[in-house]
Amino acid sequence: MNLHNEIKQLIIDCLDLEDVSIDDIDTDAPLFGEGLGLDSIDALELGLAIKKQFDIKIEANSDATKAHFFSVASLASFIESQRS
Repeated sequence: MNLHNEIKQLIIDCLDLEDVSIDDIDTDAPLFGEGLGLDSIDALELGLAIKKQFDIKIEANSDATKAHFFSVASLASFIESQRS
């Protein structure tokens, strides 16, 4: 499974989005607000799940972190940058 789909599956699993499939989540669409419509509680849960699954450190409440969480594509870039 590629990283984008792995992140999408993680979003679906950790937020219990039963009616959403990987194909429903646009890689470049915003995760918050008009895109997938996630909120700040979802962000916390997703952040914890990403930390656990990918073993990376995420700085809470920073502007950089908000930018990383913009979309699946930006999260994937962030995870890849933390892995190397």
